[in-house]
Amino acid sequence: MTRFPLALRLAALAALVVTGLLTVVGMFLYSRLAHELETALDLQLRQEVQDLSGFVTRTGPSLASTKPIGSIEYGETFAEVLAADGTVLDATPSLQRVALLEPAQVRHVLRRHELFTELPAVPGLDEPVRMLSIRLLGSDGPIVLVAGATAQNRAEALASVRNKFWTGGPPTVVLLTVGAYLLARAALRPVEAMRARAATISATTSGQRLPLLGGRDEISRLGSTLNDMLGRLERGLEREREFVARASHELRTPLALLKTELELAVRRPRSGSDLEIAIASAIEETDRLTRLADDLLFIARDEQDAFAVQPQTVDLAELARRVSQRFMPRARQLGREVTASNGHCEAHVDPLRVEQALSNLVDNALTHGGGVVTVSVARSGAGVVLTVTDEGPGFDAELLPHAFERFTRVPRAGHVGAGLGLSVVDAVAAAHGGRATAKNAPTGGAAVALTLPDGERPAPQKKPTI
Repeated sequence: MTRFPLALRLAALAALVVTGLLTVVGMFLYSRLAHELETALDLQLRQEVQDLSGFVTRTGPSLASTKPIGSIEYGETFAEVLAADGTVLDATPSLQRVALLEPAQVRHVLRRHELFTELPAVPGLDEPVRMLSIRLLGSDGPIVLVAGATAQNRAEALASVRNKFWTGGPPTVVLLTVGAYLLARAALRPVEAMRARAATISATTSGQRLPLLGGRDEISRLGSTLNDMLGRLERGLEREREFVARASHELRTPLALLKTELELAVRRPRSGSDLEIAIASAIEETDRLTRLADDLLFIARDEQDAFAVQPQTVDLAELARRVSQRFMPRARQLGREVTASNGHCEAHVDPLRVEQALSNLVDNALTHGGGVVTVSVARSGAGVVLTVTDEGPGFDAELLPHAFERFTRVPRAGHVGAGLGLSVVDAVAAAHGGRATAKNAPTGGAAVALTLPDGERPAPQKKPTI
């Protein structure tokens, strides 16, 4: 059934519902009509026995007289009188004095006073009849009066109703089915239009949207929701394209520098010190490539939810001192210093991710800041705050609101970088269920804080990427 069009399936369902409804209603009306006709016939018979009861209990003209008596109409109604033993005492001429009741039925009437019966035919009336028999007290004892009437009128009326149902029902079902099909086709036309448009949308035509016919019905709301989804997908696709383009550009620069250093090293004979300088420069560019590849891989996994933090109990103060010691040689080369908090501060976090974030913050402070770089760890409520500050010029006013966005760079001469360091920090904070903030310290310099909850089950707060 599912291989047929939806409009046809809806029409078939409508046909089944209409057929069932008409059948139930028809059966109800037919039964009510049959009951009403039977009730009307019974009232007629009661009226007949009432008219005849006084006649048969006194002497006078018999039922067999040629002139109709009371409500008796020859050809439509009839009557007879039976003795207690079932013999016919009197009857209308058409009955030919044939007993209409069995002896057992006569005895029943004598005990119960009345009885309704039906016969397929009686002498002189070759059609169904219905009879009412009652007990009366005659001059010689109890007798039974039988009055009957043809039931053909009732049968013809019911047959007429059945014929109307049979002749009018199927066309009604067909018309309603066709109407339901046309209505379903009209209602589903916007869906087909949206499907046709959706089939043409691809990565190269992501700006297209599904057609909307207006209104506030379910189909219009569905189209609007799908258009919103297409908009989010388009923005996500644009971000991915920009990410790939910028990542390619960032990878191209250190690769070009590395190639240049190696080409200069082999172009002409050089002294040992010159080769050491070239190799050191190549190692520096290689380290930069490694850090860039790690950051790109981290961000890609973060967007796809492909990594998860593995929290464990760790002394964050000791971790901060370890990161500071690692960057101390570089700081001395720059004539600067990196310090970290003393003491202890244990928390339940992923040490590898937190160390990666702190390393990025210290690296940024040494690259873009000035003066002493300070790494501090402190408790704050149910969590911990790791802050890296420097004594440099701080964030530019236009850069500060976008500090954690990808490829955000400091617009100063001599500063190189991919602009991914703070993005990694923000991703680490979100993976722990925390947050990262950046500001300019009142005394000068930049201050970037990493706030992490201290718990056995951190609740990640992923930022939407689309």
